[in-house]
Amino acid sequence: MAAFVIVDVEVTDPARYEDYKPAAAATVAAYGGKYIVRGGKVETLEGEWPVGRFVILEFPSMERAREWWASEAYLPAKELRHATARSKMILVEGMGG
Repeated sequence: MAAFVIVDVEVTDPARYEDYKPAAAATVAAYGGKYIVRGGKVETLEGEWPVGRFVILEFPSMERAREWWASEAYLPAKELRHATARSKMILVEGMGG
C-alpha cells in the first residue's frame, strides 16, 4: 500500500537550501519514491494553517519511506535541510487499490 511523506518547510537559508533539493531528490528516487507536490502555490481553505513550502512524497510502502528517511544515503541531505530550514514531517499510509 502506498505511503506519503508530508513535509511543511520554512526555509531559513534559501541559497543553501537550493543544494538540498537535488541531493534529496536523488535519494527519494533511489528508494522508489516520487514527488507529488514540491513547493508549488499553497492556499489555505479552512482553519489556521501557516503557508510555507509544502512537499508530498509518495513511496511504495510505509516501510520503504522509513528506510529512505533513516538511510545513510539521505543523511547528508537531511543534515543540510536541518541547517537551512525548519520542517515538520509526517508519514501517512495511503488507501489501497
